[in-house]
Amino acid sequence: MTSDRAAREPLSTLPLAASEIPLSDPFPSPVPLTGVRREMWERALPYLDVRDNDAHSLYSFALATALLHTLPGAREDVVLPAVLLHDTGWKKVHPADILPAIAGRAGPAGQETIRRHESEGAAIAARILADVGYPARDTERIVTIVDGHDTRRDALDLDDAVVKDADKLWRLTPHGLRTVGAWFALDPDRTLRFVVARTYDRLLTDPARAVAAALTVLARTDIRVQRSGLKPP
Repeated sequence: MTSDRAAREPLSTLPLAASEIPLSDPFPSPVPLTGVRREMWERALPYLDVRDNDAHSLYSFALATALLHTLPGAREDVVLPAVLLHDTGWKKVHPADILPAIAGRAGPAGQETIRRHESEGAAIAARILADVGYPARDTERIVTIVDGHDTRRDALDLDDAVVKDADKLWRLTPHGLRTVGAWFALDPDRTLRFVVARTYDRLLTDPARAVAAALTVLARTDIRVQRSGLKPP
């Protein structure tokens, strides 16, 4: 049998029957967007058509769900709404100002841009939560978390830490890496190095750091496989 890659033949397809597929698995699934969370999401969507924030928010929501399963002290009713609403404020920022601020090229003005998206997002979150009749105490906490989710380095509490970590972990997902690479015209290797340098040291919980390490290893493996001439499965 030859080991020449060019001589490899693809395996024939083997369709599986429905009875061969498990109905469930032991891993957590993202909390469904139903009820009041669906109302929040639908009200947030008009503010999330900037910077691919609609998809970013859904990925962060799924990551927050997973972190909540490993950090039972965090409150789902605070964390998940905060994740859905955290980036609505980018809608109020001029598009030309966004990427220079994220890249760190704009100096103090860039920090003001990032700060503005937080404060605008907090105001939008407060309105949406009031419109859906969310409890006042939880609303106050959610708005506080949104207002500082990027510029406030330390977490106010575990809820804040989970929101911050879910937000930043998105960068290391395949979708996040593709998105960031497209923003800054980077190849996969440079994208990964750029993202890791701006993500790992800012994660606040052990589960998030473990997820980040696993995602980073997988991304590096994908890059090596592509460079070797093999096609990833």
